[in-house]
This record gives sequence, structure tokens and C-alpha cells, in this order.
Amino acid sequence: MSVRAKVLIVDDEPQIRRILKPSLMAEGYEVISAATGKEALERFRTRAPDIIVLDLGLPDMDGKDIVKIIRATSSVPILILSARELETEKVIALDLGANDYVNKPAAIGELMARIRAALRHSGNTQSLKTKLQVGSLTIDAITHVASSNGQPLKLTPKEFDLLLFLMRFAGRVITHQQILTTVWGPSHTEDAQYLRVLIRRLREKIEDDPSDPKTIQTESGIGYRLSEPTERP
Repeated sequence: MSVRAKVLIVDDEPQIRRILKPSLMAEGYEVISAATGKEALERFRTRAPDIIVLDLGLPDMDGKDIVKIIRATSSVPILILSARELETEKVIALDLGANDYVNKPAAIGELMARIRAALRHSGNTQSLKTKLQVGSLTIDAITHVASSNGQPLKLTPKEFDLLLFLMRFAGRVITHQQILTTVWGPSHTEDAQYLRVLIRRLREKIEDDPSDPKTIQTESGIGYRLSEPTERP
């Protein structure tokens, strides 16, 4: 890459930083490291990283608080890398603005792919566009026209709103609460059954095999992710 993207690794385990640094450097990234939350915020302010790989369990503060502080001033991609098993921890981090998460121990290949995807999306303005394309899906927020493989999709207003929201954040994990708040409103954040029904109906219209969905992927207990265009055959 002509201009090296800067990756800030925030993890209090020295062995994790030692493993990740050479792998990232081999991919052409500039690597910045921090072992505490205080160091992470200082590196963020002074080094302006292009992406942050963040552990939630730090010795001086919770990683979720770092997400909250950074999101107050920046949209830099934040990828959670954590051994915490509780789904609620991941959901809270994502609701606060983290872009994605990978469980420890992580396969280096998967982590690199998630970093590349997050960096690709950080440079575009999908959330501001009225016409979007993700793989074979296209949608126009103004005319309310959507298609798959060039064929018009017959969508209800709620199905259209859901597909539009997922396409605006393609490749990113969107939590149940984020979707419910956007599509149904703040008073429906607990109505997960509404969302499950709508996801099933939408899959029946856009998936080649709704029983084995490739486009709208389930993140168990957390939410959904619209697949990257490159993930489609």
C-alpha cells in the first residue's frame, strides 16, 4: 500500500501484541501499541490511527468506556478483540459504536480480513448515499426501489427500511437494538420477534437458499451482518 494505514493495538497482554505486530507489518500496516486505556487514548489523540483493535479487559479501564470516549469525537473503525464470553459485553460495545468484534483466540487470517473490511468501509459515505449497491443488491432510498440480480424486489415498507439500513452498514455487525430502534422506533427495542419475522421474510426474497443464508448473516445473540460484496459468488 502506498500510504501505510496505522493500526492501534490496545491489549494488556504482551504476547498478543508480539503476535499481532509482525503479522500486521507483513501486510504493510504501521503498528502502534498500547497496554492500558490511558495509553490508548493518548495514542489515539497523538497518532491518529486509521483503525483500532481493542481488548475490552484492560487494567485501568473498561474497553467499552474507550469506545464511548472515542465515538464522541471520531468515526475511526474500532474492532473489538476480546476473550469475554458474555454476549451482552459485545452487544454493549457494538451499541456504543464499535464496528465489529473477533473472539480470542483469533485466527490471524480472519482478523486481517476484518481489518481490511473495516478500513474499506471507513473511507466511503454509504450512510449518506441515497443509491446503494452491495453485491447483486441495489436500492434507492428516494424512489423506494430495490432489486437483486437486476430483478425488482417486492418489499413491504418495513422490509425496505430494514434492507436499506443493513446496506448502509454492509459488512458491519448491527445489533438487535440498533435495528429495532431505527426501523420500528425507540419504544420497540425489546420486540425482537418483530425483527426475526422480518429477517425471515427478507431472506425469502433475496437469498438463493433462505435456509442457508449467505447475504444476511446471523451473529448469534447479537444481531445481523449484511455480507461483503466479495463474499458473494
